Amino acid sequence: MVNAVPPEAPREDVAENPPGEPAEKPPAKLRILIAADTYPPDVNGAAVFSHRLAKNMAARGHEVHIAAARTSRGPDLVEETEEATVHRFRSFKAPTHEYIRLCLPWLVEPAMGRLMDELQPDVVHAQCHYMIGKAAIDAAAERGLRTIATNHFMPENLDPFLPFPGWFRRIVAKNSWRDMGRLMGKAAVVTTPTPLAAQTMMERAGFEKVLPLSNGIDVEYYRQRPDEVLNLPERPTVLFVGRLAVEKNVDVLIEAIGKTDPALGIGLDIVGDGEQRDRLAAQIQELGLGDRVRMRGHVGEDALRRAYLEADVFCQPGTAELQSLVSLEAMSSGLPVVLADALALPHLVEEGVNGYLFEPGNSAHLAARLEQLFATGPEQRTAMGERSRERAGRHSLNTTMNAFEKLYRGADWIESRYTP
Repeated sequence: MVNAVPPEAPREDVAENPPGEPAEKPPAKLRILIAADTYPPDVNGAAVFSHRLAKNMAARGHEVHIAAARTSRGPDLVEETEEATVHRFRSFKAPTHEYIRLCLPWLVEPAMGRLMDELQPDVVHAQCHYMIGKAAIDAAAERGLRTIATNHFMPENLDPFLPFPGWFRRIVAKNSWRDMGRLMGKAAVVTTPTPLAAQTMMERAGFEKVLPLSNGIDVEYYRQRPDEVLNLPERPTVLFVGRLAVEKNVDVLIEAIGKTDPALGIGLDIVGDGEQRDRLAAQIQELGLGDRVRMRGHVGEDALRRAYLEADVFCQPGTAELQSLVSLEAMSSGLPVVLADALALPHLVEEGVNGYLFEPGNSAHLAARLEQLFATGPEQRTAMGERSRERAGRHSLNTTMNAFEKLYRGADWIESRYTP
């Protein structure tokens, strides 16, 4: 699954000069280096945001470079894409994850230093504090380069991929929070997608202030077009979009579908791929849900957009979401949502107005929430979907990109327009 990347929205901050006054000199073009441990073709929220950021900054006339891991074996290489020049560093497959690649510090750190000296970027934007992010932050600090750091990740998210006992994983998480504070603390500004994540970073990593700056969404991209014909499913359909990973709790959603009233005939479409696919497929067969649950795997941008528009309800059962871009995409398409009451997801729901929250991991409670939604008429669900679209509209992609552009140009803080 690849989240759809909407086209560039028009600039909001460009004003014409009054008649008779000389035209102002246009702002200087920036050379931006975005350092990301994960970047497309990787599939996750951080990768999608980094791609959207690169695409939007390139559309604004800036020169964009990406520092990322190579997706296969081999030496460092350079790729030219529509949105940027992508510098891929030598990497090695992580033994406990399907696509994450490991960049060894004694290889990536000298390579990052050479890249910085070659590019001499105006600003470095690190998307993490691991591997490539760490190398970029340290290299930028050594050279006195302006750095912005954005955190998309909870260290505890690593737990499913660490083959260690719980007590040792807790030590790893504690050290990771400490390293986040030490490394990202070198940046001029530290951002994260939500106020809850900002508060958590201040408490756990020791930051004095963290700017909550939404990843942003282009709501209009997900609206049905006037001449667009949809292929609506025969049964009422719940949609899940995302990686099939442990922390997404897709098994809880499948179990909940099996607990809903058969008379309602509720179906489930699962869009995405990941290391849990075989286990989830087996669960569907064991519960006898093969005729009601469809695993669609990875889909392209247009098919993903249509999946949102053709569904009735969106569900995100994950418990490690710092914002959940897929939830914002679903809300932008006009879907009521049923989300786990965990981390940042409650900020997206006005209970009973645009959807419902359910107790994380509780499939019976989730089933009851789904029944509650489908027991209402389609007119009420449509009205709830409109309220979802209104809430998603508070996360304007253009506002987010304007804010980052100002940070790149030297702003030390942006008054956040984030509205939970």
